[in-house]
Order: sequence, then structure tokens, then C-alpha cells
Amino acid sequence: MNYTLHQLNIFLEISRTKSITQTAEKLFLTQPAVSIQLKKFQEQFSIPLTELVGRQLYITDFGYEIAAAASKIINEVHAINYKTLAHAGKLTGKLKISVASTGKYVMPYFLSGFLQQHPGIDLVMDVTNKTKVVRSMELNQVDFSLVSTLPDKLSLHSIKLMSNQLYLIGNQQIEIDSNAPLKESLKAHTLIHREPGSATRDAMDVFLKQHDYIVAKKLELTSNEAVKQAVIAGLGLSIMPLIGIKNELQSRELQIIPIQGLPITTQWRLIYRKAKKLSPAAQAFLEFIELEHKEIIANKFAWIKDYAKAEKNKF
Repeated sequence: MNYTLHQLNIFLEISRTKSITQTAEKLFLTQPAVSIQLKKFQEQFSIPLTELVGRQLYITDFGYEIAAAASKIINEVHAINYKTLAHAGKLTGKLKISVASTGKYVMPYFLSGFLQQHPGIDLVMDVTNKTKVVRSMELNQVDFSLVSTLPDKLSLHSIKLMSNQLYLIGNQQIEIDSNAPLKESLKAHTLIHREPGSATRDAMDVFLKQHDYIVAKKLELTSNEAVKQAVIAGLGLSIMPLIGIKNELQSRELQIIPIQGLPITTQWRLIYRKAKKLSPAAQAFLEFIELEHKEIIANKFAWIKDYAKAEKNKF
């Protein structure tokens, strides 16, 4: 046997995704590179690790056994790396964070400086909708979560980071009378929603209900990026967080449509359970956030206040 850690890592990811394409994307490799390494890995075993039925890749029972062994080997290698760094006096370990989908535009800025200070820490960040973020915290699968609405029924510590403002947006061809009642100004347009369980969807539903607006026609999409591209293409209007549309506003692919009652303003908060025993890595990150978050906001997100001020002046 002469397989490499690189091959073990690739096969472990293939066993999870059942896809060469997705494995390539997750490991930042090309599809041919993944296929070649899988072939070389398979050549060292007389029993098939995978089988192809039609276009679908399946993992054999033997393949799953090898994947389980690969996982143990890779974890042991990580443990060796952690121990080496620990003996050198450096902070090590894993930091696990779940992030509501729009938070992907926020959280990296609060992580980059910390990870540069502590290269021995590995980051695992799951970006999903609000419901799944809360679920991961309920199951104690993460150290921290970034949310724009606080979940009920959990005893939590919460650090307020920055405001999250949601506006009505359309492409540059849309013309709306912002002085007309909401029902009149929007009735000719399709409204594009996020899926149930999304904090953006919840905020949009509350706003429409407050204005007694009944949606006659809507599209429902499962990511902010999909909603954004649909609006750019002219499929309709949507209410979206300002944080996720900066580039499209600057390139004039999108416009903010001034409507009374908007923006909806919530708060991005870093939360963690009160009963959680924080690892040294998690405790260090908490201390970093408490010390540095105001400076990060001032340096990286000042543009949000400028946009908000400009939009307010339109009324």
C-alpha cells in the first residue's frame, strides 16, 4: 500500500458527496485531478471502492469501510499537528460556527484577523438558513452562531455586532410610484421570497402582513444569491439585506426602491449557549470579538451607514 494523505482526504470527501464535481469544488481542485487521484487510490485495492450506475456514483460497502478508516487516519494527523503547535506554545483546536445565509457577507471579516493571529486553529463554518442554524446550536454541534433574530427557548449569551437592514430591490428597468400605497405600487410585480425557515423570509412576511398585502404571485428560491440573480434578470422584486447587494448596487444592476416602512432593521448577533463549556480556541475567539468588533465594523462596514443615510434622504 502506497496511498497518500491527499488521496485519503479526496476519497473521504467523495464518500460524503457521492460526486466528483462536488468533491472538486469543496477541495478547490479540478474534476480531472480528483478523478486521477481516485483512480490511483482504487488501484491499490483489489475490491471496488465505488461503482457507477448510469451517471450516479455509489460507494460500495468496502468503500465505506475504507472511508471510515481514512477519517480516523486524518483525525490522528490533525491531532499530531495540534500537539506539535501546542508544544510550541501556540493555540490549537477547532472553531465551529454556524451562520445564517446572509451572514456569509459578515462573518469572514470577524474571523480573518483572529485566524491570522492563531494559524493553529481550524475553522469549520456551516452557512445555512436560520432554522438549521438554531438546530445546530440546540444539538450543541457548534461553538457559536451568527443570527439576525434571536431564537426562542434557548438560554443564550448574545453579542450585538451590527445592524442588518433590508430594502425592497429591483433591477434598473423597474419603475414604481413610491408615494402610492404598497398594494398599488407592487400589485403589478412578482415578489420573490426566500424559503420558509429563512430569517429574511420571516422579516419579509411580517412586513407584508403589517401592510395587509396579499401576495397574488410569488417565486420562492432557496438562497440569497438565487434571489439576487432572479431580481437582476427581471423576474420580480424582493426584500433583501443591504449587506449582500453592495456590488450590484455599485454596478447599477440593482436599485433600492424607496417604500414607506422600509428598511426593516434587525441586528446581527453572535450567540452561544450559556451552558456551553468553551474550548480554548472558542474562548480566545470570544475575547477577540469583544475586543475588536467595533474596530472591524468601523473599518469594513462604514459603507452601510452611507447607503442608509442616502436612502433615508429620498423620503
